[in-house]
Amino acid sequence: MTDPIADYLTRLRNAIAAGHRVVEVPASNLKKEITKVLLEKGYILNYKVEEDGIKGTIKIALKYDLVNKVNAIKKLIRVSTPGLRKYVGYKDMPRVLNGLGIAILSTSKGVMTDKEAKDLKVGGEVLCYVY
Repeated sequence: MTDPIADYLTRLRNAIAAGHRVVEVPASNLKKEITKVLLEKGYILNYKVEEDGIKGTIKIALKYDLVNKVNAIKKLIRVSTPGLRKYVGYKDMPRVLNGLGIAILSTSKGVMTDKEAKDLKVGGEVLCYVY
């Protein structure tokens, strides 16, 4: 697998499209941090890391509106790929859906949203857009 982050986002997208409550993805430190950001911003209900050997898995409980059966995540878009990395400075932070969505960045201070990176005045690699 050449792009584990794209695989992670695709597994989330497929689980949402199929209406699953829980999705399992192979664990890595970057995926754990992205999942933590999604939990902090209210896009998922909860997650649990299960260590079984070297890597382990992340079980993610997806968040749905019970009345309309609509997921909290409308779209997941991979921005920076292994073939074309996308870096931004703190002055050039992208606005996702005019501020309603978030961009998840990998910075020198860790994985965070575009708003947090702008407040800390730090740039980094744009991993994905979530809204």
